[in-house]
Amino acid sequence: MAGIGPMSQDWEPVVIRKRAPNSAAKRDEKTVNAARRAGADIETVRKYNGGTNKAASSSTSLNTKTLDDDTENLTHERVPTELKKAIMQARTEKKLTQSQLAQIINEKPQVIQEYEAGKAIPNQQILSKLERALGAKLRGKK
Repeated sequence: MAGIGPMSQDWEPVVIRKRAPNSAAKRDEKTVNAARRAGADIETVRKYNGGTNKAASSSTSLNTKTLDDDTENLTHERVPTELKKAIMQARTEKKLTQSQLAQIINEKPQVIQEYEAGKAIPNQQILSKLERALGAKLRGKK
């Protein structure tokens, strides 16, 4: 360590203090009880809907009536009965199982099952694949 110069030590004291209590610590039950014993003024304020399981916006609003009056049917379009029967008939004429047909059109067997059960939402791409694979017209006028 030659050439650095004279070494000296720093003997100033280092003071470590606790942080001031945050707002959650001030509301702690121990702190409140200690303040009561000391005779300090304690103010308690209850929040609106405090301690209940209700949202502030759970009261009835102006939109409630419009929602009740709404009679629109909000369901997805499903495969019509004629289409279900046409797919099943064309598939059985070609002597294919649902899984074989699904493999031909590169879809999962579940897709064919849903179309034949009438639970699927019609997709024009899948319908065109089925028409090509089965060699039958499934959409439009026959």
